Amino acid sequence: MILAHHDTIVATATPPGRGGVAIVRVSGPKSPEIAAVIIGSDLPAARRATLARFLDSAGEPIDVGLALFFAAPHSYTGEHVVEFHGHGGPVITECLVRRALELGARRARPGEFTQRAFLNDKVNLAQAEAVADLIDAGSREAARAAMRSLQGEFSAMVLGLVDAVTELRAWVEAAIDFPEEEIDFLADRELGSRLAGVGEHFAAVERSARQGRLLREGMTVVIAGRPNAGKSSLLNRLAGYDAAIVTEIPGTTRDIVRERIDIDGMPLHVLDTAGLREAPDVVEAEGIRRATVEMARADRVLFIIDTVDDPDARAFTEERARLPADVPVTIVLNKIDLATGIPMSDTVSGPPRVAISARTGAGLDVLRAHLRDCMGYQVADAGTVSARARHLDALARARRHVDAAEVQLRERRAGELVAEELRHAQVALGEITGTVTSDDLLGRIFASFCIGK
Repeated sequence: MILAHHDTIVATATPPGRGGVAIVRVSGPKSPEIAAVIIGSDLPAARRATLARFLDSAGEPIDVGLALFFAAPHSYTGEHVVEFHGHGGPVITECLVRRALELGARRARPGEFTQRAFLNDKVNLAQAEAVADLIDAGSREAARAAMRSLQGEFSAMVLGLVDAVTELRAWVEAAIDFPEEEIDFLADRELGSRLAGVGEHFAAVERSARQGRLLREGMTVVIAGRPNAGKSSLLNRLAGYDAAIVTEIPGTTRDIVRERIDIDGMPLHVLDTAGLREAPDVVEAEGIRRATVEMARADRVLFIIDTVDDPDARAFTEERARLPADVPVTIVLNKIDLATGIPMSDTVSGPPRVAISARTGAGLDVLRAHLRDCMGYQVADAGTVSARARHLDALARARRHVDAAEVQLRERRAGELVAEELRHAQVALGEITGTVTSDDLLGRIFASFCIGK
């Protein structure tokens, strides 16, 4: 649902809690008059920080700080915007928000300031999403990629594709308008060559977008295996501290233990789970059930083998039925510091194998590189932009329509069908930047933003 933006909204734009400074932001047509009442004087000059007292309804000071006015359309939202920069206490900021509510504003919904920026053509949809990605960035590489998208680099890539598809469509429709020339025109090798060129352009944009999605979302890995195989020890080694309890007592881990680590800028979400066995009690059985659920959601399962007790990895064969059939598995041969003669992945058929010691850290670099390679992740470079799953889906659909257009041209010489496929490709690409977007999609996108942004 697209929200009405003729009213005035208010929210705290800084994180909740105590801090040195907090910002209360007001956007909408009533912003200037609300600000004038709160500071008890004329509105400050646009874009000039003015020291002021912030007054309540009785004229008593709530706080003292800086007031800034941004006149439409030269503001973040494209509307009149006022910001009150005061001391960072939750009581103070709530008093300021309540005063703005008394004067005719309403509380902003999540992401509503950025949504108004989109609706007022200050940013396109991909740039608006990059705002949230920049805030949520978990690494320097992810922050840089989000900044590139916010500055319009990803949008420029997509618009380049739109221009190429539009030019092709115009060329084909020109042939349809002149039927006496259509057969020769559609048989022209240049048209086929241009379609192939657009396909290569799609591949380049998709590569950058896939890397951007990995920077943003990363990879989810579930550590599974028999009790005491070293699952929790591996989690602790990857996390760099004792995130999970490690004992020699089987079944110590009952619930899911989650950690987020970083591999060359790619976030890795690692889940330690209960050991797979016939559970001796109800609590452990529930832990094993939860482990099974998480394995089905994962990008990859790391099945840990105790190479001292199980050098032939029989546990994997015996537990294979519990593992989801559609989730790839890597067998991790643990405790190599205590065992010899471990079969490696290049000599044994079946799932790939990596040999490590969770106790000493041996083989951990190989495991990290293996996980990075499994996702096709490369170290972020200057061309990597922030992207989301919906962007990749739209790019894939657009590319399928371009491929279908090429088939129609090659096999049928059907100009109308070629043009229709190219039109569908344009629509799919328009979903990325927001030129073609449903109200429901907008609602879902901006609902994921924080309040005040």
